This record gives sequence, C-alpha cells and structure tokens, in this order.
Amino acid sequence: MKLSKIIFITAVSVATVAVILLALISPVVHRKPQRNQTKPWLALSLYIQPQIASPNTQPVARPDAGAFVFHHILTEGLENTSRVVGKAQGFIIPIEHFAQSAFNIIYLTFDTPEFSGSLSVQATHVGHNDKEELMVVGGTGSFAFVRGLAVFAETDRQPYDVNAMYHVKLRLRVPNRAQPIPG
Repeated sequence: MKLSKIIFITAVSVATVAVILLALISPVVHRKPQRNQTKPWLALSLYIQPQIASPNTQPVARPDAGAFVFHHILTEGLENTSRVVGKAQGFIIPIEHFAQSAFNIIYLTFDTPEFSGSLSVQATHVGHNDKEELMVVGGTGSFAFVRGLAVFAETDRQPYDVNAMYHVKLRLRVPNRAQPIPG
C-alpha cells in the first residue's frame, strides 16, 4: 500500500507541475484586449456661413424681437467658396427668462461621404460673448449617441448679426459601437 501511495502522490505532483508549466509557457498567444476599431474621440473644425438671401426669402433672424432663428450652411473652410458639408439651424431665445429653455438647440446636419447625420447642441448658456462653449447632447446617423463640446467663435465682432460667420470646433465622444444594444 505504501508503494501505491507513493505512485499516487508522484502522479498528482507531476500533473500539478504540468498544469503550471502549460499555463506559463503555453503556445496560445496572449493578447491585450482589443479596443474598438473606431476612435473614441472625434475632432472637427467647421465654419457656419450665412446663406445669401434671394429676393423671395424672408429674413431668418429676428434678434430685435428677442429670438435668434437661423438657417445657415456649414463649410470646411473660412472662404464662402469652401466645400459645403451641411447645414446649421437653430432657434435661440437669449433673453434671461428663456435661457434654460428646451427650445435653445442648434442642429448641425452633415451630408458628406465621411459623415451623414446630425448633432444637437444645447445652447442654454448663450451670452453676448465672442466665444461660447456649448454641450453636444446627442446626434443621429454617424453621430448617434455622441456627447461632447462645441466651441462657437465669431469670426467678426458683430454679436447676433444675421450675416455673422462662426468658427465651430467640435470635440465629440463617440460611443463604443462594438457593444450590443440590450433588448
């Protein structure tokens, strides 16, 4: 019986050493977990250009009435001949009583080979500043579920002018699209 105990203990010891060695020097490749193939942050720099009104169109902004309503174009560059990448539309009431209004949203709509969809920018803290930092609160299409920051800076010094041009810098957090949607 003593010999069978020795054989049993030896077999268990050899098996334990084999498992430990296989775990340490296994031919299986040890990889770091792969990140999502898309970049988690997206930075864009665009310009909001006023549309040239035709004789048949009504004015799109009424800052004298207490509301700033606009429908402009988004371009890649500062020049009015730059490539048009989308539209910028919004309805902002810069009066103190309506500063927290849910209507104060700027929609940036994109239609390019790279991006198709829209961004919603919340404009609850709009003042008469040369530069405004606003929150991106969502989007559609290529921008579905994004969050981030939108910095609007006037390229000329005429606040709430219908013909003012704005430089928009977007820093967007793109959600991990590799995760399945529960449901």
